[in-house]
Amino acid sequence: MMRYEGKSVLITGGAAGIGLGIARGFLEEGASVLISDFRSDVLSEAAQGLAAEFGDRVLSQPGDVRDAAQIATMFDVLQEKTGRIDIAVSNAGIYPNRWVVEMEEEEWDRVFDTNCKGTFLVCREAGRRMIAQGEGGNIITISSGAARGGRITAAHYCASKAAVTMFSKILAVELSRHQIRVNCIAPSLINTESPVNPLPAWRVEEAETNAPLGRLGQPRDIANAALFLCSDEASFITGEMLAVMGGAGAARNK
Repeated sequence: MMRYEGKSVLITGGAAGIGLGIARGFLEEGASVLISDFRSDVLSEAAQGLAAEFGDRVLSQPGDVRDAAQIATMFDVLQEKTGRIDIAVSNAGIYPNRWVVEMEEEEWDRVFDTNCKGTFLVCREAGRRMIAQGEGGNIITISSGAARGGRITAAHYCASKAAVTMFSKILAVELSRHQIRVNCIAPSLINTESPVNPLPAWRVEEAETNAPLGRLGQPRDIANAALFLCSDEASFITGEMLAVMGGAGAARNK
């Protein structure tokens, strides 16, 4: 299907993992996509790989979601190329692991600045531009199953994702009069093999053991959720959190 032909999409944290999976999904369905990431080298490699398949519909712009000016530049680059903004996916996030009693204040602040402030700044910019465009739009935020069922060594991450979930609900209502829909995706542990956010082996083993469907989630699983939520088929869905957890939110195997 080419549901997104002619549409323009911006994805933060798009150089790898979930973000890259979402980018590929929208590109396969005809959209022009700008991926952004603070890791310029990884971003360049990802963009080159996508461009080899999808040509000039692939754009990239390095940027830090904690900086409003850098976010504005991302949107500028996309709109200068395509003339519009239809979908924004606020995906950039970090998830270090630390016991609370061993956690430094700087690490707590870094998680909230990236996961919460970053989401706020991206969504604010997207909302402003979509309102000015006057044609509605879609915003996707990325929360986590950890927002409703936390885990040890990740108090800052779990709390930040709970904040993202509630922020997304309120934003959805505020933007609804402009026909801008806002929805949140809550993944379980996704097999991203991230060099920035490495997971301890015990976490991966535990997740695989307890996964009702018998596997970890893949970036494509989250891409499929985003493709649905931004589609016409989901035109009456806004302010929701869609859990994509392979049954992990329902019950544990043991």
